[in-house]
Amino acid sequence: MAEQGRIREGSAPNFCPPVEEGVTFSFEDERGDVVELEFLGLVLHEGRSYGFFFPVDEDSPACSSGEVVLLEVTEVDEEGQPAAFELVADEAVALEVYEAFQKATRDLYRFE
Repeated sequence: MAEQGRIREGSAPNFCPPVEEGVTFSFEDERGDVVELEFLGLVLHEGRSYGFFFPVDEDSPACSSGEVVLLEVTEVDEEGQPAAFELVADEAVALEVYEAFQKATRDLYRFE
C-alpha cells in the first residue's frame, strides 16, 4: 500500500489514479442504504471508463475487506471528471477490466 499522503502512480497508460488519496463517494444501494466507497482510480478499456473502489465504513477502513467494487462511468462533469456510475452487467467485460486494473496497479496492491 502506498504511504499516506503520497499520490499513487499506476504502471500502465490506461490507468488514471485518483488526484489525491482517500477520496470517497457515497452511493445508494438497491435497498436504499448509503454505501461509502474509496476511489482507487479509473481504467480506460475499449473507449469506456471504469472506476474501482474499496468499500469503507467506520469499522472497515479501505483495503480491510479485500473487496473491490467495479463501476462503469456513465456521465462526466464539465471538467471531464466522473459524475455518475453504474454496475457493470457484462461479466466478461468486468473480468477484462479487472485484469487490466490488476496489471496497472500490481505495484500498489496485492491480489490473490
